[in-house]
Amino acid sequence: MADRPYTLLRCGISLDGYLDSATVKRLPLSNDDDFDRVDAVRAACDAILVGASTVRNDNPRLLVRSPQRRCERVDRGLPPSPIKVTVTASGNLDPDASFFTTGETQKIVYCASEVASTVGRRLARRATVVDAGQPVGLRRVCEDLSDRGVQRLMVEGGGSIHTQFLTADLADELQLVVAPFFIGDSSARRFVGDGSFPWNHHRRAPLAEVQQIGDVVLLRYALSSRFGTD
Repeated sequence: MADRPYTLLRCGISLDGYLDSATVKRLPLSNDDDFDRVDAVRAACDAILVGASTVRNDNPRLLVRSPQRRCERVDRGLPPSPIKVTVTASGNLDPDASFFTTGETQKIVYCASEVASTVGRRLARRATVVDAGQPVGLRRVCEDLSDRGVQRLMVEGGGSIHTQFLTADLADELQLVVAPFFIGDSSARRFVGDGSFPWNHHRRAPLAEVQQIGDVVLLRYALSSRFGTD
């Protein structure tokens, strides 16, 4: 088994590179056709990972929406939706968040060593809590997921998580959907933050696919030699 899952980063951004608005809750950055495409990608994955900030700010359910896709997963001996995974340094997670209370699937929380005991007690009935080191190490997280049988991992943000996966060179594929409008507010969250990225002006990320989906465009980048081999 590989030492980490095939890892696909997915997000939507505005024309000026933001993940959302600073004022509008859950700003849609895509359209129905692309949301259905994303649902299909989710259904083909073993686990979906988001950062704790996304759990707190967006309260996502992270479930496969299509009844047909859920049934197809069950027919293959899988839960209706992929395993839900989050990563936290502070342990500040609400046990009643939709992440924990929705979906007949396993939930895993990777947390910093100093809060592992506290988080374990708080989420004992909601999730499997794993000590991921101090500070949390994403490579350690990926290796643990691989040991748990996760072969294909979808990372859905937010910006801090995307930055960490990219700067640690732990991503095999990036799916970036660009919405046809601007946010125009520097207080909004960006796709990534500061960091030393393996892909820069000296080493350009290979563009593997461009697809127009209604009024948005999907850009697929091959970030490792594993692209297309999962």
